[in-house]
Amino acid sequence: MPCLKSDSKNKPEKAHILVSGQIVAAHGRHFLVRTEQHNSLDCITRGRKLDVVCGDRVDVNATSPDQGIIEKVHSRSSLFKRSDLFRTKPIAANVTQVAIMVAPRPSWSEELLQRCLLAAENQHLPVLIIANKADLPEHQSLLDSLGEYPAMGYRVIPICAKNGFGDLAKYLEGQLTLLVGQSGMGKSTLINTLFPEADAPVEAFSEALDSGRHTTTHSRLYQLNDKSAVIDSPGFQEFALAHLSFSDIESGMPDFKPYLGKCRFRDCHHQSEPGCAIQKAVEEGKISAHRLSFFHQVIRENRR
Repeated sequence: MPCLKSDSKNKPEKAHILVSGQIVAAHGRHFLVRTEQHNSLDCITRGRKLDVVCGDRVDVNATSPDQGIIEKVHSRSSLFKRSDLFRTKPIAANVTQVAIMVAPRPSWSEELLQRCLLAAENQHLPVLIIANKADLPEHQSLLDSLGEYPAMGYRVIPICAKNGFGDLAKYLEGQLTLLVGQSGMGKSTLINTLFPEADAPVEAFSEALDSGRHTTTHSRLYQLNDKSAVIDSPGFQEFALAHLSFSDIESGMPDFKPYLGKCRFRDCHHQSEPGCAIQKAVEEGKISAHRLSFFHQVIRENRR
């Protein structure tokens, strides 16, 4: 009987073991995935075409017990991002709310707060404004500066993160919350308070430069319980919104909404046009002048 030669072409390919999971950390092109079986896999993407971000739901080809290749990214319910003329920077996916942290020291920027609010409004995400460092004497001045935001529908929550988190915990329940803010506002301190095992690095801000230092270098998801989690993100000092259109910016201003569609001209840009309902609301004190000034600033940037 003749000896049969093996034909490698006819050998069955090794079956892929696909598992589903969620991105819980992103380090450049490397990602940590927590699977539905609560295992952790160090993963890379299949090629460079997959756009993956913390919070994404993915399918992974498990190539070993602790490594894998991300094959598919599931559709997202939300994508919080910032963008300039040159690139888009996704921050987190599938979050259900955004918590923006501000503090009296180092100096906080209301403009950056408003930019984060626009990014959240664009994704139809509710927002918590966390007023941290309640132990500082300047904290009341911070709360006074935030006085108009509750009327726009934003909840302001005063806390002292190094001593606890007060009422904040109940607003995190049942949510995937993205925590954002300038460097030095105390996000890492809050993460360490909420998750003692996190051991997030914390540094004092520079009094001389009146600025914080970047201690968080990548977004990371921390699980509070089976239904609640928080994504901590790197601090920032600027937040561009080049991906937003004029109508995105206009509709992202909650204080503008009662007056939209009431201008004399349909294409009103709320500058010097006669019969502008927004300008009239500013004159009557129903919209603050600095909010309209901020609106025009973002519009000018995006037109460039």
